[in-house]
Parts: sequence; C-alpha cells; structure tokens
Amino acid sequence: MLVHICCSVDSHYFLQKLQTEYPEEKLTGFFYDPNIHPYSEYYLRLLDVKRSCKMLGIDLIEGEYDVENWLEAVRGLEHEPEKGSRCSVCFDRRFEVSAQKASEIGETSFTSTLLTSPKKSLKQLQAAGDALAQREGIAFVAPDYRKASGTQEQNMLAKEDALYRQDYCGCMFGLTIQRDQQDKLADELFVPLSKQIQPESIEERIEMYEKRWKMEEANIPHKIIKQRFLNWRLMMGLLRVRKEVVPAHFLPYSTLKGEYTRGKIEYHVGEVYHMNRDEVRFITLKDYNDLTGTDYRSVTELIYSPPTFSQEVELRAKLGVTPYDLSVIMVVEEIPSNKIEIICQSKTYSDVKEVLIEL
Repeated sequence: MLVHICCSVDSHYFLQKLQTEYPEEKLTGFFYDPNIHPYSEYYLRLLDVKRSCKMLGIDLIEGEYDVENWLEAVRGLEHEPEKGSRCSVCFDRRFEVSAQKASEIGETSFTSTLLTSPKKSLKQLQAAGDALAQREGIAFVAPDYRKASGTQEQNMLAKEDALYRQDYCGCMFGLTIQRDQQDKLADELFVPLSKQIQPESIEERIEMYEKRWKMEEANIPHKIIKQRFLNWRLMMGLLRVRKEVVPAHFLPYSTLKGEYTRGKIEYHVGEVYHMNRDEVRFITLKDYNDLTGTDYRSVTELIYSPPTFSQEVELRAKLGVTPYDLSVIMVVEEIPSNKIEIICQSKTYSDVKEVLIEL
C-alpha cells in the first residue's frame, strides 16, 4: 500500500494504525506536497517525516516539488477559506500524483495521512481519493482514525516522540488568511536579503532539528523545550542624508514609534552618536568591526553578509543598551553631519520558540 504523507504529526500515528490493521501489507510512504511554502518549510517537514519513517521502519519516496504546477492548479482560488474549493483542488492534485505513483510501482491500493488531519473534511478527501483510484484501477483506503479519541491519541504520540508540530497547513494562501484572522505577522514568509537566520524562523528550526537528529544518532540525551520571547522582523530600512540614500545596517530590535523620522546628530557618548529625535543612534563601521571582531570593508558588505543574529544582539549590550531598549541603532561608514531622514518598518511581538538542550 502506498501511503501519501503530508506531515509527521499526521503520518506517525496513521502509519502505526495501518501497521496494526494491515499487518500483511508492506507500507511505502510517499511525501508529495508541492503546496507547502516556502521551500524551507517543505524541507523541514520532509526532514521530520524521514525521522518518523526511520523510527517505524517504513520506506519513503520523495515526490517532485513541482510548485509551479500546483500554483497554476489553484490559480483564482487564492482567497478561498480552509476546506473550500482551493483545498479540493489541492487534494485532487496530490491524490492524482499519489495514485499515479502507486500504479507506477505496482501497488494495488493507496491512502493518505491527510485523512487524520482535524482541519480537513473526511468526506471531501474520500470522494477525491475514490475517483482517482477508480481511474487508475486501484483501491483507495480511507480509514477513520479520528474517531474514538483518535485525534487526542495522535497529539499525545506526537508530543511523546517530539515531532515537529507545524501550525499551518503549508499553503501560503491559507497561512496569510490564518495570520490575518489571528492579527499576527506571517513571519514564515520572511527571508532577509542578508540570509541572516532570524529567531523562530523556519531556517532556525531546520538547524535545530538537524542538530537533534545528530544527537539522536550519537545517543546524546536531549530535550526540546519552549521559550517565550520578544521577536522582531525588519521589513524595510532606509537612511537618507541630504535626500541622498546612504548605505546603513539596522541592528536587530531597531524600532521606531512610527515608520519615519528625521533630525540631526546632537551628541555622542563614546562611539555611540545620538540623533536629536526618536532615540536613534549611530555607530561607524570601524567601531562595529572593533566590537564584533569582524573586518567588513563596507556597510554594503555588512548588509548582505552580517554575522549571526545573536552576535548582533550581543553588540547592542556592548554599546550599553539595556535588554528592554528597542531604539534604532544603525551602522554607517561615516557619522552624518547633515539632515537625516530614516524609514524603519519593523515589528516587535511576543512569540514562542523551541530550544534544543542537552541533558
């Protein structure tokens, strides 16, 4: 039996139930999810599915990440709600490819872990699966493992085996709608031009789960814990001096009351120069290099290849900034002596992240 897999939280429980109910069947996992965006989230879910399948002794096939075809299939349905017509097209696309793959490798039946997802319609899924199975001349198996406290068991198992628990289906359109309803920033879709790994970003989770895999292979005791913290994202930062744009690097947690301010340098304390409005501060690239032990030759180089986020947070502390200070701090090659204009579009917000600790 070919088992289409959407994520480890759904598949880990579903596969174990199938192993119990169909002991004579050889189960083969098929990870095919071009609906998952961005690609880093796709990679993270695949990574955890590989771990789950390894734990359960299940062979896994990775399907093609043909995102262009998926986007074309759902064109015009971007604003549909969860369980709406976009979801139907999405199921049809993934089930179609899964049914084709099952037929291609000689399987007589296929199923999908989407059947256990509490956010999906079981009837909608079964109708799509049955139609495609009939077309390919195979059977679609649709057990209801949600009933009899199945969803609670699934959640308990996911927690017990420390699976990656995503909080959106994977679709960027569904994510945008979900975050708008929650009045939250869709920071999953943020990737800085600098490629600096941001706190509680998908890229940070990938680093953590890859490290967890290595620790498991080395039998190093560990635990994933949750931590509440103040998160930050910079959407845009701009410095103009006498109306001319000047390269400037914004340190983490730089925030303005609004999005725009202007003024001039009023005084300095040591290497930190203070503007006369909105608590804005400047340091030179030379001082940045001295304090961080780096050797950037230009601010532009720093903008596109900064050190780690934590190193820059440590720099704020070295500048005498308290942990509660959200003032804008900018790195420039020379301290401006003329009129300054600044645009800083950033967000600070309460957030929760996972942290891997060695026991």
